[in-house]
Amino acid sequence: MMQLQPNHQVMMDRFITACQADDRVAAALHVGSYVKGLADAHSDLDLYLITTDDDYKDFITDRSAFIRGFGEPLFMEDFDLPDILFLIFPDGSEVEVPFGRESQLSQILNEPYKVLLDKKNITAGITPSEGQVNEKEQTEKLRRLIYWFWHELSHFTTALARKQLWWAHGQLGALRLYCINLVRLQNNFLDQDIGEEGYFKIEDAILVEQLSVLKATYCPMEENAMLESAEIIVRFFRDIATGLATRHGITYPERLDKVMVERLEKLRYGR
Repeated sequence: MMQLQPNHQVMMDRFITACQADDRVAAALHVGSYVKGLADAHSDLDLYLITTDDDYKDFITDRSAFIRGFGEPLFMEDFDLPDILFLIFPDGSEVEVPFGRESQLSQILNEPYKVLLDKKNITAGITPSEGQVNEKEQTEKLRRLIYWFWHELSHFTTALARKQLWWAHGQLGALRLYCINLVRLQNNFLDQDIGEEGYFKIEDAILVEQLSVLKATYCPMEENAMLESAEIIVRFFRDIATGLATRHGITYPERLDKVMVERLEKLRYGR
């Protein structure tokens, strides 16, 4: 495990003290990049809090009060996720605090961790295992990427036909993200960060040289430039999507592809 940055050490010490004082807390763990030996000067601090089964609901309801017991954050949001908080403190510390209950501990501990506090010895005998990804769920995510891409392309062509250049330019970004996610799946079909988080730590997930063709699609907000960019994106998408579809037993939507590309060509070439 790597040595903590000084501000992170202070924050962890306060967290442990707050956990010790709260009877609802059964254990506290340190997870994430520090424990994996991958942290750098820009890493956040990942602290996992385990409650007793009986106190979980009460703790989750009152979790913001617990957080303020070890520091007053400038930013505290859950992004509609019930079992985690994302925090930024005045000293610049960024902290993620997931929450779990003791009966689910064996499912929770799917990555390396360090025990900070264990009031009931519940971590004894538990060995971290790699997170399991459901292949059927990944296949369905791939199917959606392959089909939904064309719906996003229809938004792009509609926007350009209406001369709504801001919308069209935004759609290029959405289409590009579909390509990013496909490349991630091509490299690692069990990649858990596909979706809206497709760009998250992408340099660690793939060789970014695989995306070099897409650089040209970061274009000015001009109609011809955006049409050229859309064509590049479509070619890139097709090259990857057809192979992935075959490999994972998904029927590639050839007719949908044809209809949407014809719509794009009509805008581009007037045919």
